[in-house]
Amino acid sequence: MGLNLWKEKFPSPGGAHAPKNLYEDLCSYENLELAFKKARKGKTLKLYVIQFESELETNLKQLQKELQLLTYKPRPLETFILRDPKTRKISKSNFRDRVIHHAVCNIIEPFFEKSFITDSYANRKGKGTFKAIERFEYFARKVSKGFTRTSYVLKVDIRHYFDTVDHEILYSILEPKIKDEKLMWLIKVILKNHKTQRQGKGMPLGNLTSQEIQSLLYFLCSGDFDSSCLNPEESSNCGISYANVTMK
Repeated sequence: MGLNLWKEKFPSPGGAHAPKNLYEDLCSYENLELAFKKARKGKTLKLYVIQFESELETNLKQLQKELQLLTYKPRPLETFILRDPKTRKISKSNFRDRVIHHAVCNIIEPFFEKSFITDSYANRKGKGTFKAIERFEYFARKVSKGFTRTSYVLKVDIRHYFDTVDHEILYSILEPKIKDEKLMWLIKVILKNHKTQRQGKGMPLGNLTSQEIQSLLYFLCSGDFDSSCLNPEESSNCGISYANVTMK
């Protein structure tokens, strides 16, 4: 699609009508408490969650202080290999850092949500894997005229996507949209915590912030999503995006 079509179709979420205190909102105790509840979901019996929650107010206020003073530093990532069946290197963040990730996404998600096409299914409320499959089946019936004619599917998967994201290019895309220096500082701190052999490259696979940012970056830079996919009901070209995979 490219940058020009993006600019024509979607205004910058950090534009003139965006809230002026994004970072202040991010640092609020209410936002951090909500972020904790999201990070805790499904993990209430984990020892590290129980320990964090046992002194919840103290821990959240400490995070709040570090954010407000711009002294926040994430803990080193824990990495491990997952085979499902593809081999993936997963980077697991400390729980306190996962709270920060949710706090960031609480702020940026509402803006970026407006930017995605209908058929982008990863990391979005009301979407997900099963919805993507249902939509694919609908498109399959539509394009094949009820499975009465031969149709074709193009599947595109960016190789080593998370490992090769260029930070400077990413910042050049995010900064004009977010327009908040402190929020950008925090995003950079989170990204730089991921140590790779190629300096200034890559995002930690497993971080919520990485998933949120990759959805935006992939859609923006994906050439296979042309303008027809913005209105799939009016076109014979139908596309579905899930994370860094596209089917069209």
